Formats: sequence, structure tokens, C-alpha cells
Amino acid sequence: MKITVSAIKADVGSYSGHHMPHPDLLKSANESLAKAKGSLLIDYHVAHCGDDINLIMTHTRGVGNKDVHKLAFDTFMTATQIAKKLKLYGAGQDLLKTAFSGNIKGMGPGVAEMEFEERPSEPIVVFAADKTSPGAWNFPFYKMFADPFNTAGLIIEPKIHEGFTFEVHDIMESKRIDFSCPTELYDLLAFISSPGRYVIKHIYRNPDREISAVSSTDKLSLIAGHYVGKDDPVCIVRTQSGFPAQGEVLEAFAFPNLVPGWNRGSHWGPMMPCAFEDSHPSRFDGPPRVIALGFQLNEGKLVGPVDLFRDKSFDLTRQDALKVADYMRRHGIFEPHRLPQDEMEYTAMPGIMAKCKSRFKPI
Repeated sequence: MKITVSAIKADVGSYSGHHMPHPDLLKSANESLAKAKGSLLIDYHVAHCGDDINLIMTHTRGVGNKDVHKLAFDTFMTATQIAKKLKLYGAGQDLLKTAFSGNIKGMGPGVAEMEFEERPSEPIVVFAADKTSPGAWNFPFYKMFADPFNTAGLIIEPKIHEGFTFEVHDIMESKRIDFSCPTELYDLLAFISSPGRYVIKHIYRNPDREISAVSSTDKLSLIAGHYVGKDDPVCIVRTQSGFPAQGEVLEAFAFPNLVPGWNRGSHWGPMMPCAFEDSHPSRFDGPPRVIALGFQLNEGKLVGPVDLFRDKSFDLTRQDALKVADYMRRHGIFEPHRLPQDEMEYTAMPGIMAKCKSRFKPI
């Protein structure tokens, strides 16, 4: 029997500011999914990272199932109504449409789903980030599945020695391309080192093209045509027994790499791995956070989660992230802390330029 794991997220309101969902929203989401357990869903877990609600669901309906997606959409819509009554900040901001159209993709929420035959032991990790964009997974995905200095198994584990294939999406032109690594590693890096445009969507094991990882890639500003908030992506990674070990997967976050987002979605900041209770960014609305939820699947049932970044061995990473955050903040509005003009998702510059245009003179 094939199991589908769906991770669908949305920011439908938070208090105070871009901080965290109100408990009433989380309660509503739990009640909504509980009604579907045993019929549409095998199991579920409601989590949150920063101001985003994450719906983690297991079922047998396959990827892109209309009923599962409608359940997620209706769950977010109900939570939005509660957020509006409470006058929460950004109520319903990730829901770009009010009527479900058959698939939640393109409607605002981020979606990461994978379908597979459950192994005798099936550990998975669901990562959720806040105050950043889909390209934030490019660096850790590369480290997990292509860098032997991070993942020793690429050298010493026969089951993954032949490498992985990365499916990369050009989110500006809605195109995709596959790169088989290690053979095409340099070609892969030429693209994914520009995470604002090229984003890793799926990763497959080379010998049998078994799904290994998947991420959410929808970019809200491209869908809406204007800035409505950061995309705050999620991803699912299978670990152990034919995939990178769980420790290798987590090691990819030991370096707090810079990602776009942070305050007003317009700044570079370090992605800081943190425990569940520390995933509520407030300083300059940041810095960006990532949590790791570890599960064991048992015939589709979610055993867990384990708070994997609560480990004290990430304390130095967090300290490095805070030092980098201090350094970047001292630049104020100047680049490289602020994103370049052509990468900002909203800016006052067009209005300022129009006002000043007549004042420019030849040099």
C-alpha cells in the first residue's frame, strides 16, 4: 500500500504582528483534521513555525488529491474567519482566493507532498521555515544529497553511492529540469546558487528514482502579482536505509546560511535552526527560523514528532546565527543586508523614481 505524506502550510493570521498563530486558530485546525481522521486521512499533526500553520497529513489518495487539498483549504478558511473576528494581523494573507478550484496549488498555501511504499522502518523529517522563501532549501538539500563532506553515506553507503537526481524548477518561467549527481553536479550548482529563481522541488534516488525529498515552491508574489508576505516554505525528507542518515540530514543546517526574507521580506538573514518553542521570530521580525519535526510512519500513522533541533549540539549554530544577524543589521537599509532592488518583492522605488525623474540631468 502506498502512503502519501502531505505538508500544507499557510499564514492566516497571527498575534502580535508577524509572530505566532493564536491558540484558537491551532485548535480550529486540529478539530478540522480530527473530523477527517479515519476516513479521508490516516493521521495528521498540526504544527506551526513562526506565524505559519503547518498541516501534516497522511493518506492513501496520492499527490494532488482534490479532497485532501479541499480539506486543507477549508481548514485555513475557517481559521481565517476566527482570525478576522480576533482582529489578528494578516488575517487570511496567504489565501489568494476564497473559492476552492480543485487543487490548492496556486491559491497561496505552500504544498509539499510525496507518495511511496512504506519501508519496514520509515523515518521522515518535516522541515518548516518562517521569514524566508522556497529557495531557502537549496543549500541544505545540496548538502544532504550531493556533498560527501556533509553526507558520508554518499561515499561509504552502497545504497546511495550512485547519487541522486535533483528536479529544479525555474519559478519565473514555470519550467523544470533534472540534474543527475554527481555527474552533473557543477551544472546543478550553476542554477541552484540563484535561489530566487531556481528552486529544488523533488529529489530522487538514482538507481530506482525513488522519491527522497520534496519542497513547496510556490512564490506568493508571483501568484498574486504583488507582495503579500513571505512564502515560508516546508519540505519533507526521508532518512535512513537507502537515504541519507537522519544525522546527515540535520547536519546540513549546522551552518546558518543566509536566506532572503526577514523583515518585510526584503533582507538577507541567517536561517537559524531552533526548537519548537523558539520558532517565534520577533527581532526585526526575525532572524529566519527553521524547525525539524521527526516522525516514524507506522502504516501511515505519525509516531512523533520529535523536536530534532532542540539538541544542544545546535547551540553554537544558533550563536553563529545571532552574530551574523547582528552584523547584517548594522548595514541598516544598505545592501547587502537589504535585497537588491530587482529582487525585492515590493518597494517604494518606482514611486520615488517617478517623482524624481524630471530632476535627472545628463552627466
